[in-house]
Amino acid sequence: MKLNDIRDNAGARKGRVRVGRGIGSGKGKTSARGQKGQKARSGVAIKGFEGGQMPLHMRLPKRGFNNPFAKDYAEVNIGMIQKFIDAGKLDASATITEDALRAAGLVRGGKDGVRLLGKGEITAKATFAVTGATKGAIAAVEKAGGKVDVAPEPTPEHEKKLARRDANKAAAQAAKAK
Repeated sequence: MKLNDIRDNAGARKGRVRVGRGIGSGKGKTSARGQKGQKARSGVAIKGFEGGQMPLHMRLPKRGFNNPFAKDYAEVNIGMIQKFIDAGKLDASATITEDALRAAGLVRGGKDGVRLLGKGEITAKATFAVTGATKGAIAAVEKAGGKVDVAPEPTPEHEKKLARRDANKAAAQAAKAK
């Protein structure tokens, strides 16, 4: 056997049907599209169209609300943290940061940081540095002899811009006074 002798099995690859190539081909004239109408033309995209009747997706009531300003936290329960400490994947003697939780595989996602939740029990004396924590989680960690450092909320961009503008105005007035 040579490389130039290698072939697919007979019938393994089927060529596409060439439509519109004469009446003798069996796929000529209307090219298997039937007769006339919108669907016989090219470029038809009428998924969900119900002939002018109000479509189903518009007949159903709207539900819920997506808050565009909601914070996206990765949530982790203290019970799971205790399991990871017991398994040796987290070091309780060092400060447990968001990066440490991600490295251990305990947390994924959460573009605005990590939030501690109070489900489960924690027995290890650990210090946490996280973006947020529930009252129950803080109480449980402090009961075990640990501590939770919650980072302050970052100031929104518009507040930063206003502060920058005020600082620039003050600098300009100070320069004028000289």
